[in-house]
Parts: sequence; structure tokens; C-alpha cells
Amino acid sequence: MKIQPVRRIRESVRLPGDKSISHRAAIISALASRGRSRITNFSTSEDCAATLACFKQLGVIVEQDGTTVIVEAGGPILSEPRVELDCGNSGSTMRMLSGVLAGQPFASTLTGDASLRSRPMKRVIAPLEMMGARVSSRDGRAPLQITGRRPLQSLDYELPVASAQVKSAILLAGLSASGRTNVTETLAPTRDHTERMLQWFGVPIETKRGDGSSPNVVSIEGPATYQARDYEVPGDISSAAFFIAAAALLPGSNLLISDVGLNPTRAQVIASMQKLSADVRVLDMRVVCNEDVGDIQISGAESLVPKGGGHTNTLRGTEVAQLIDELPMLAVVGSQVDGGLEIRDARELRVKESDRISTTVENLRLMGAEVEEYEDGLKVAGRTRLRGAKLNAHGDHRIAMAFTVAALVAEGESEIIGAECVAVSFPGFFSLLESVIER
Repeated sequence: MKIQPVRRIRESVRLPGDKSISHRAAIISALASRGRSRITNFSTSEDCAATLACFKQLGVIVEQDGTTVIVEAGGPILSEPRVELDCGNSGSTMRMLSGVLAGQPFASTLTGDASLRSRPMKRVIAPLEMMGARVSSRDGRAPLQITGRRPLQSLDYELPVASAQVKSAILLAGLSASGRTNVTETLAPTRDHTERMLQWFGVPIETKRGDGSSPNVVSIEGPATYQARDYEVPGDISSAAFFIAAAALLPGSNLLISDVGLNPTRAQVIASMQKLSADVRVLDMRVVCNEDVGDIQISGAESLVPKGGGHTNTLRGTEVAQLIDELPMLAVVGSQVDGGLEIRDARELRVKESDRISTTVENLRLMGAEVEEYEDGLKVAGRTRLRGAKLNAHGDHRIAMAFTVAALVAEGESEIIGAECVAVSFPGFFSLLESVIER
């Protein structure tokens, strides 16, 4: 994919449905004991297609017409699959489905592509085995052979990593457990879409929010059954982040993104962009299906000059846990900010679809940026006049989109090798981007 620099971005757009929420809407709808759920604005990503395909193999009736998905209640006990369940590239599918299958009275196998089979799964295997499931793996990696148990044992568990996927797997297993399952987020609060959606479907779930000195604790009473309910998926804030960045970096830009999910555990990217002095505003906040939703207005500036200095240009700690998908994009933005940007406490980036620290550093350097790499992050100098370059997405959709933004503000043509991987989360990324740019 060859990309030319552009003058600015203008227009108003509505983005595809949130990928994280779409996964959960499909899963929780499928596990309902009666009725049917109509899910609108469902993500068209390859990842979410993998989740739907897995549930079809588990006997759930699923109909899809574009971005509308009808899911017939198939729970609480699903059908034993006749084949391995292929999660594609989706860690969300594999980890959350592990929690579902742990509470099913049959054996099943989860697999995926080469990238997914290389990602760590011990973090989800350990708590599910403590609940009574048997899980075999290849040294803590997929394929995962799961022999479920019903009912599972309830569990008190402290998350050793800040992972919403692991938390969700335990909560979904908790639907099939006898008694109260508690998950404590000791390191940092993570996205809470699963909790919000279970509440929307009427499941008894409780969250005790920490005050900074104490952690969040999420509790679910099992076994729990519930009936199907319709669900409207908001626009994906992680996809919006790339448009926010591009508009903020291109002087004269004026972009409105409507109906975006603004869950407090996901909207940190807006606060972080504002901290870097970007003109980003939230309009018309409202609640839809137990999720915060709003519109985002972005205006481009000649330069980004953060106020306050010092720590202003550093992202670390709990802030990073809520920015894990947006950090490569923020590193690109950092190259255009007075004082640059330092990102720390982001070691989790090394076990994503690619080693996102390494790939971000590599591509920024190819574009002429001065970057220091750390085991848990990076530091990019700014402001840098980026130059067009031949860049490698390394099969990682977030890297491909982050460096598309970089290419838009660079001098000269850039080429992104493997840019087609954006289909994992945002198949229409390039066509939607083309519709709002002015050359």
C-alpha cells in the first residue's frame, strides 16, 4: 500500500462497531437460555467473524446481514463441536471462549493462526484449571484442548497481569460456577465491557471500584441464566484513535466522529491527546445499552506544544493499561510533539500480534525519528520532520494503521508492506480514510 502525504482531513464520519464490544455481544447473546438477540452495528472485522464462526460450530444459530447480527439463544449448555474451533488471529476470541468452554460438559480444542499460536495463554489457563476445567496446551500456547466441567468451582482470583480478556474469561466461566466468583484487578483497572454487558442482560454482577489505594473487585454469582436482549454496538474508539491523530496533526483539519463508544476504561486516548495539546472535544454524551457514547470533534493545529512540561510528555502506569491498543499511534503523535513522548510500563505490547515496541521503534527510525527502545516502552524525540519510507506492518493491524497516520504527515511517499492486515479489526479503514482527506 503506497501512501502520499495529504493537506488536511475534513468531514463527519461514523465508524464501524467496536470490536471488543462486538465480541462480547456475540458471546453473551449466544449463552442466553432463551430468546434471540438482534445486535446492530456489529463489527465487520475478521476477529469478530471468527467469534461468530466458533459459536456456529457450537450449535448456535447465527444470521448476519451486513452489520446486523441475529443470535438465537444457545445456552447455557452448548453443543459439542465436531471440529477444532479456529479463532484466526483473535486473542479475544480464544481467551474469552476458553472461559465459556471451561463450563461446558464436553471436550473441545481452540486453535488459531501462527501469530495467535505464539501468544501467551498460561494467564487464562491457570484460573480456569483452578475452577475445575482441564486445559492442555503447547507450553502455555495454543492449541488449547479444554475438558469442561459443570458446575465449575467458584474462585477468588487476583489478576497477575492487567488483562480484560483474562478477567472476562473468568467471569464467563463464573456463569457456570457454583457460588460467588471474585476477580481482583491488583495492577490496574481494565476495560469493563463484559461487566456492563452482563448487567445489561440481567446477570447478577457487582463491581467494587478501588480508590487508588485499593483495587477493583468484580464479583459474579453463579450459576446464572438470563434471556436474550437486543444490543446496539457503539463506534470503535480504538479505530477512531487513528482518525483523531491524523486530524490533530494536519493543520486546517476539522473532523466530527459520531456515535463513538466512550467507556471510561477506553476513552483515555482522548485525555492523552488533550494532554499533548491536541484540540479534541467530546460532544453530546449519552448512555446506550449501558455504555457511554458520544461524538468527537477534532481540529488540526500547526504544532502540538504541551503545557506544563516534565511529566506531561510521559505515559506510564495505570494510564498505559487503558491505552494498550493506541500506544503505537501515540508514539507516532509523539514524534510531532514539542518535547517528544516517553512510554513506559508497556511490556504487554511485546506479546501482541507483533512485538509492538520493536515494530514501532523500527518504523519510526525508518522515517527519520530519533527513538530509544526500552524493555517496557520507548522514547521518541520531537518535533521530527518525518520522511516517507518503506515500512513493514509485520502482520499487525494496529501498526499498519498507526504508520498510515505517520505517512499522511510525512514528506514524500511511503509504502506499508502487509497493510491488508487492517482487515483484522477495520476492513474499511483505507476507503473511509480516503473519503475524508483533502490532498
